[in-house]
Amino acid sequence: MLRTIACLTTAFLLTAVVSTGAARAQQTSSASSASAVLTSQPSAKLARADSAFLKQAAQDGHAEVEGSKLALSKAVSPEVKAFAQKMVDEHTKAGEELSVLAAAKGVQLPDGPSIMQKAKLKLLSAREGASFDKHYADSIGLKAHQDTVKLFQKAADEAKDPQVKAFATQTLPTLQHHLDMSRDLYALVHKDEPKKP
Repeated sequence: MLRTIACLTTAFLLTAVVSTGAARAQQTSSASSASAVLTSQPSAKLARADSAFLKQAAQDGHAEVEGSKLALSKAVSPEVKAFAQKMVDEHTKAGEELSVLAAAKGVQLPDGPSIMQKAKLKLLSAREGASFDKHYADSIGLKAHQDTVKLFQKAADEAKDPQVKAFATQTLPTLQHHLDMSRDLYALVHKDEPKKP
């Protein structure tokens, strides 16, 4: 009788151990599958407008940095050089934040300015002296910042993805400050000319 009870107890314990082991293996397998799904899909697909904003912001940033690096080597006015250095520093920093966000959203960013922006940079590089300073203040300073502020304002108002919206909203005050600075720079390099609106 005792032998029978011992055999039954052993059989019961073996069954319990096997069942527990199988259940644990299944849980581990399920957890691994869930983890694989999360890592293979970085996030829900962005709305087309949000993705387009990230790409355009990257191109604008590249154009600002490249144009401002040109100004560091070619500008004659110390004020233009100081503005250019600030643009290189701050747009490079914003570009790094943008790259991290885009990677998290699975968006491949352009690695340089657009074709049109490259053409404008080529025209800028052909200028010398005071003509360079004026052209830089006009195109990379004032016009580029007007366009970029509009782009970021629209994303801050309309972006569907909360992180994209937050990035646009947080970056906007810096860009608006750049626009104010570019207006002052424009006025400075054009001070000997009739004032434009």
